[in-house]
Amino acid sequence: MSIGLTSAAYIAASVLFILALGGLSNQEKAKRAIWYGIIGMAVAVFATWFAEGVANRFLILICVAAGAYAGHYIAGRVKMTEMPQLVAALHSFVGLAAVFIGLNADIMLSAVTAMREAGTAIGDADLTSFGKKLWYKDAVEISILKVELFLGIFIGAITFTGSVIAYGKLAGKVDGKPTQLPGGHALNAGALALCLVLGLMYLGGSGIWTMVLVTLIAGFIGWHLILGIGGADMPVVVSMLNSYSGWAAAAIGFTLGNDLLIVTGALVGSSGAILSYIMCKAMNRKFINVILGGFGGTTGPQMEVEGEQVAIDTDGVASALNEADSVIIIPGYGMAVAQAQQQVSELVRKLRAQGKNVRFAIHPVAGRLPGHMNVLLAEARVPYDIVMEMDEINDDFPKTDVAIVIGSNDIVNPAAQDDPNSPIAGMPVLECWKAKQVFVMKRGQGTGYSGIENPLFFKENTRMFYGDAKASLDKLLPMID
Repeated sequence: MSIGLTSAAYIAASVLFILALGGLSNQEKAKRAIWYGIIGMAVAVFATWFAEGVANRFLILICVAAGAYAGHYIAGRVKMTEMPQLVAALHSFVGLAAVFIGLNADIMLSAVTAMREAGTAIGDADLTSFGKKLWYKDAVEISILKVELFLGIFIGAITFTGSVIAYGKLAGKVDGKPTQLPGGHALNAGALALCLVLGLMYLGGSGIWTMVLVTLIAGFIGWHLILGIGGADMPVVVSMLNSYSGWAAAAIGFTLGNDLLIVTGALVGSSGAILSYIMCKAMNRKFINVILGGFGGTTGPQMEVEGEQVAIDTDGVASALNEADSVIIIPGYGMAVAQAQQQVSELVRKLRAQGKNVRFAIHPVAGRLPGHMNVLLAEARVPYDIVMEMDEINDDFPKTDVAIVIGSNDIVNPAAQDDPNSPIAGMPVLECWKAKQVFVMKRGQGTGYSGIENPLFFKENTRMFYGDAKASLDKLLPMID
């Protein structure tokens, strides 16, 4: 394939990626947007495979086939509740790829430099298209290339180990509480300074060993950085790592001279950063604080919760729902764990058939991944027009007869407003306690993923509907007239 056709294919793929991102902002267009992304990636892979000067095509084909099979197999087995950790794991692959490409590019640069110093003519050298690009670079261009390599390896290593820790926390394999080694941020700052020194040494002519050390030290930064972020901030961490992976890909795109990789990396990096900022605002967190880690823990003695949790049985919930005129449902991670979205959809259908006003209230960080609840409700064919964002529906709780909380904790926690020492102090929450009656569906009296006690469960108008959400709804549905 000629350079012109390759460039045209890359432009087409870039447009498709942009259309995919744009379409994801609307639930009704999301499925079409996903197809834009799939087609765009297929065009990108095809164009790269047939591009001029690409060597070892058969080996590339084997790797692409293996990766496609692995992706299809893993995605088919992963439950919706495991999507956050899957996304974190996939981010780690991007970071690792950036590290490998950066180190390999340095090895090739050394080989090309040795050929030139030995007086080998370019016509006699067996070079790939990337090798030929390296051959014609002057001293200034090589220095710029080394900066790109350093950035790609540095960001990639942080992304890799950080994503592994994020996966572990989301999967429950690593303690969700913020943990740091003695020295905390000073240790991270020292590691960063050492990486910069090694980067300068690399630019000054030191060998690849400097980049190997950068890989190890940056890997430590990523590990320690994410380890120091508490469970309450993990949704932000996922999108933040998504941003890191994009910038790592963009840096390697500059290294390889691949325009599509630069564009794609910039799209992923910027969109991830914007999403992280939006979620930080929704959680009343400062963006730079989340990036530095060490937040999501307590800041002082928390307010004592008075009262007791009062349970209610299925008959009581059914009676209240049959008498109610307006109902707001707040889904959380517990609904995903129980896989109760189909039962929730059926409950909504029955209530709406009675002429009741039923809506959903979605917090920006509900679940453990941005948009997690929206995807589950769309899968259960809940009408898009009754799924409302927090800012759209929060003022309606005082006029609501029944609020049903399904497996949520932090996003409905009044301590965010009442307790300045709470880890979520100042975080905007769904003010469901202002409804006339609140039913909280939970497996037990636990405090949720972040380990924060919730005064909502002890309020006079709150009743605890204990049990598995799916099983409880199965018992409730026949009682709805």
